[in-house]
Amino acid sequence: MARSTSNDAQALFQSLLSAYAATPTSLKIIDLYVGFAVLTALIQVVYMAIVGSFPFNSFLSGVLSCVGTAVLAVCLRIQVNKENKEFKDLPPERAFADFVLCNLVLHLVIINFLG
Repeated sequence: MARSTSNDAQALFQSLLSAYAATPTSLKIIDLYVGFAVLTALIQVVYMAIVGSFPFNSFLSGVLSCVGTAVLAVCLRIQVNKENKEFKDLPPERAFADFVLCNLVLHLVIINFLG
């Protein structure tokens, strides 16, 4: 039974890789950006666990900035995806402008939170 589960997992992984290979380059770049933002948040959490969280507002600001940016990038990916029929009338330039404006507002709030 364990052998068939391993084969099923490998088949699933191979099918995911082949499906992702057909993804447009612009979406792959957004995926890398999301991964970088999440990785940066994880590094900050690990650093806080090791060193401590003396300026707690700074820790919260950094993590919330990374997580908020990742969420906004996922929203951008959803809007830019050509296969998504819900946003078919939305031009990619408008989606990117929304992303930039929301990031600006997010980071103004983060800077205000720092004090």
